[in-house]
Amino acid sequence: MKLFGKKIKFPFSKKSISQRDQKYIWHPLTQHKLNPELLAIKSAKAAILKDEDGNTYIDAIASWYTSMYGHCHPKIIDKVQSQMQTLDQVVFSGFTHEPAVELSEKLMEILPKNQAKLFFNDNGSTATEIGIKMALQYHHNQGHDRRVMLALEDGFHGDTFGAMSVSSLSVYNGAFEGHFIEVIRIPKPDGRNNSDIIQQLKAIIGEHKIAGFIYEPLVQGAAAMQTYDLTGLDEMLKICKQNNIICVADEVMTGFGKTGRHFASDYLKQKPDVICLSKALTAGMLGMGITSCTQKVYKAFYSDDISKGLFHGHTYTGNPLACAAAIAGIELLTSEEIQNSIKNIMSLNQMFGNKMQKHPKIQNIRQIGVILALDLDLKTERYGNTRDQIFKFFMDRGVFLRPLGNTIYILPPYVITEKQLSKIYATIEEYLETI
Repeated sequence: MKLFGKKIKFPFSKKSISQRDQKYIWHPLTQHKLNPELLAIKSAKAAILKDEDGNTYIDAIASWYTSMYGHCHPKIIDKVQSQMQTLDQVVFSGFTHEPAVELSEKLMEILPKNQAKLFFNDNGSTATEIGIKMALQYHHNQGHDRRVMLALEDGFHGDTFGAMSVSSLSVYNGAFEGHFIEVIRIPKPDGRNNSDIIQQLKAIIGEHKIAGFIYEPLVQGAAAMQTYDLTGLDEMLKICKQNNIICVADEVMTGFGKTGRHFASDYLKQKPDVICLSKALTAGMLGMGITSCTQKVYKAFYSDDISKGLFHGHTYTGNPLACAAAIAGIELLTSEEIQNSIKNIMSLNQMFGNKMQKHPKIQNIRQIGVILALDLDLKTERYGNTRDQIFKFFMDRGVFLRPLGNTIYILPPYVITEKQLSKIYATIEEYLETI
């Protein structure tokens, strides 16, 4: 049409969100030539996602383990909206504010008791990046020549360079491996190999100058929710501490109730020197990360020498709105209602897991907390046609699951209903009948 003699275009009037998306947006973990169209989610509430055509999907993985209290929770919305009226953003270098202070107080109440200081950052990758920096600079500040990090095989810690360095899933790292910091990898203890692992660890410590040991406690998320032995990890941590190796627990995925306790580290006798947090920290509302540490670690940076400070910062560090969301999240996590919901999900997952134990199409089942993982008896690449077919099968039936290779896992919001969980279970059983 023409307006005032000029031709006016309405480029979005007849196109869907999905179609408009294709013109400019480059999505994560996506090969766009193979997957040109992405589903547009228009709204979300509790455990339900709704697309632009009105179709609904049960969010069975809490949108990458973030929205653990459900989408658009009114308590979180109210907290963030209230904060928005007072202070939206201010630089966190040289300033502080009430939401950050209140969050620090509430978080310290639930973190392992040896934690003393919190360093605010932006996301999970930067939380682990800072944890690695803390370990390396801890020794540097004391004149110790320790530049090597120790990590578990199959671990994943993020997409920034330090985090990639200590990760071993090459599908994410391929083009960058020549640029990494020095890392030695060790197998995870499984209960049968504990003695061998301990001997390997002692040999590595004897031969290399290890600064820190980074690990996902008890569950390796991106490695398809692989679990490993609690006693073996405890012994590894004990030996590391005896050798002044900084122990860095990556709780980005496991934190805030998912393992049945507030943090996976709560299962361990040996507490980490550093803890990396994000994802459910802000209840899926806004992006933020936090890296906590002991007084021992902090003391190595506390100096009259300015160069010994931790000179790492982000523009949105300690964002007041994200802090407000995190405060609301912790209040929900520690509520009787959510704690009862966690126990109920654990019980229901356990019953379904027991039912599936002898299914001929399932190779292995593992559960910890609200996490339930099932390895299917079929061959598929981590990202490939078979995996995409599995994903489509569930989406066509209104269930959002994100398979990791041949592993289907459930990690639902704590507010999911028994009826919704039953549908997830039934859809998994229906899929097993097709293979």
